[in-house]
Amino acid sequence: MTQQPFSRPGAIDLSGLGKPAPQAPQPAPRGAAPTQPGAPTGGGSSYTVLVDEQSFQGLLEQSMAAPVLLAFYSRTRMPESGQLADDLATVVEEHEGRYLLGLVDIDAVPQIAQAMQIPSIPLVVAVVDGRPMPLLQDALPIAELRTALTQVGQQLTAQGVTGRHQPRSVAAPAAEGDEEAVDPRYAPAQDALAEGDIDRAVAEYQKLVDANPADVEAAGGLAIAKVMQRTQGVDLAQARSAAADNPDDVDAQTLVADLDMLGGHVEDAFTRLVNLVARTADPERSKARDHLLGLFAAVGNDDPRVLAGRRNLASALF
Repeated sequence: MTQQPFSRPGAIDLSGLGKPAPQAPQPAPRGAAPTQPGAPTGGGSSYTVLVDEQSFQGLLEQSMAAPVLLAFYSRTRMPESGQLADDLATVVEEHEGRYLLGLVDIDAVPQIAQAMQIPSIPLVVAVVDGRPMPLLQDALPIAELRTALTQVGQQLTAQGVTGRHQPRSVAAPAAEGDEEAVDPRYAPAQDALAEGDIDRAVAEYQKLVDANPADVEAAGGLAIAKVMQRTQGVDLAQARSAAADNPDDVDAQTLVADLDMLGGHVEDAFTRLVNLVARTADPERSKARDHLLGLFAAVGNDDPRVLAGRRNLASALF
């Protein structure tokens, strides 16, 4: 499929997402996150977090599951950049988990801006699969922000990036006497992902699925977390070489399918496993089929590629 580049004044094409990521700074020992000045004034968002040194690395790791936006701003140096941060929080909330927004106040955490080599503010960076790319470099009206993020979402979907974040606590401190807006079902798993503890995230999602098999969000989160778990520390070149040398090895083929998923090549992952199902017999066939069903859950049953994949799987089975 030919992808039209995302082009709009003040925005940068996302086609470079396949380039190697700059080395992320190592976090300080995890502890209680300090309250940052300059939090959004327009109210909290379930999909917006304030970024500090302790949370920064975990936020980048969450981009393996779904896109993360980083907004760099300073209310004192450039008030319009603070307004952009407020407006982004509003627009990201409207996308209901398509993005997770990290707000980086460069006055509160200048070390992050320095590590990311931020040239100026405002700046919004999109992070997908741990790879950052500049997205917006000017303060846009909120209507233009809505258009821009919709276009970015469409482009990412076309590239196979379809994951969603679960709701998180509000970005701004809760008013006295108010409770934080934390979704109790998903918070433990999301906290585990934020800490880079993929194994614990899998366990937390598994608890949710065991308690309620009809919880589609939990099932999707579990499937994505399992893909991340299976691919931790895997050498891509070695995995592809092993799969090429052993075309009927279910473990080798499913590992490359997982890597394809994380790389945004959803249809390639599906096709690889459908073809494997077609040319193998039980028990290998059942193992390949079950793995493919897990990838379907990770993408979402309403996705057209999943619908096509299910049709192709049915043809391969029968």
